[in-house]
Amino acid sequence: MAQGSIHGRLVWQELTSEDPASAVIFYSKLVGWHAHPNASHPAYTEFGIGGSHYAGMTPLTADARAAGVRSHWLPYIGASDVDSTVATAQQLGATVVHAAQDLEHVGRFATLKDPQGAQFAVFKPSGSGGGAAATSGKPAVGSFAWLELATRDYEAASAFYGKLFGWQVMSRMDMGPAGTYLIFGADGVQLGGMYKMHAERTSEGYWLPYAEVSNADAAASVATAAGGRIVVGPMDVPGGRMVQVLDPSGAMFAVHSAVAAAAPKPAAPKAAAPKPAAPKPVSAPTPTATPAAKPAPAPAPTPAAAPAAKPAAAKTAVPKKAVASKPAAKKPAAKKPAAKKPAAKKKKKKKAAAKKKVAAKKKAGARKKSAPKSAKKAVSKSAGKKKAKKKSKHGGKARRKK
Repeated sequence: MAQGSIHGRLVWQELTSEDPASAVIFYSKLVGWHAHPNASHPAYTEFGIGGSHYAGMTPLTADARAAGVRSHWLPYIGASDVDSTVATAQQLGATVVHAAQDLEHVGRFATLKDPQGAQFAVFKPSGSGGGAAATSGKPAVGSFAWLELATRDYEAASAFYGKLFGWQVMSRMDMGPAGTYLIFGADGVQLGGMYKMHAERTSEGYWLPYAEVSNADAAASVATAAGGRIVVGPMDVPGGRMVQVLDPSGAMFAVHSAVAAAAPKPAAPKAAAPKPAAPKPVSAPTPTATPAAKPAPAPAPTPAAAPAAKPAAAKTAVPKKAVASKPAAKKPAAKKPAAKKPAAKKKKKKKAAAKKKVAAKKKAGARKKSAPKSAKKAVSKSAGKKKAKKKSKHGGKARRKK
């Protein structure tokens, strides 16, 4: 594709919407577009910023809705000859959706489906105008920065569009489990990407436009607040951040912000870190202690010391355990009464022994007392016997004398 040629350029984006009034409000908030009717075709709405126009909108007809068509975006790709391009596309396996026709004061266009079912339009504007879409340099806010194709076979799609518009494969990115992302462009300028669909919204391929905004994260919040729904993101991509959304009517759309716009967020804390180093030593060379004092807060010693304090707390916990062992020391003290117990037992034993001795003495005394008595009895008995003998002797003698 020769420089300055319209052929193969991304010249326009068009929204077919079931609810044009809601779409005007939504995109004005999301991208910052102003909407106004086309001068020659009042039913057709144009979106733009200032004097630049980037996109258009047409209402979804009842016939199209009955045929199953829903709100969607459609890319218009420049063609140096619309009819010749349509013929070539058909030879390559494309089908015609709307045959080539002229729009007064606008140009000639046709709508096609590529071999994988993704719709696109070829367009040759009236006069020398080539559309507002830029193909090089930093895209302006509100313009289109990227065009992405989800398809069943990105290699076949790349070959198709390469033959039709002269697009070249500029690089392939490995996205891991998501597969390969093929980046295409022309004349050394990247225009968009292609990838294999994975459980997508439709079985047919589709093109997704990316409009440039100042902040993709803020745009995501605006989209949900305005009745849209987040599909993917916000997330980092090479060159910036992006988010994919569905507008209130279900049309899929994406916005992108360049690295320069998104970078200040992470850069802010980094800028705060250098503060102690560069400016202060220069402004106050003599108070070297001041920069030295600033490094102290810079490495965040106090937070570091805080964790260090935790081990200290752990050490104090050990003495606490030692204190806890003091009760164990008290237990032996508690055993001292137990030591007294043996003394009490000894006393008891002594008392018992004393009692035994007393009892023994009493028994012995009783025995002594009983012993004389028994002895006396024995003596008295023996004396009685002697007397009886004497009496018997005297009795015998007396008897004899008589």
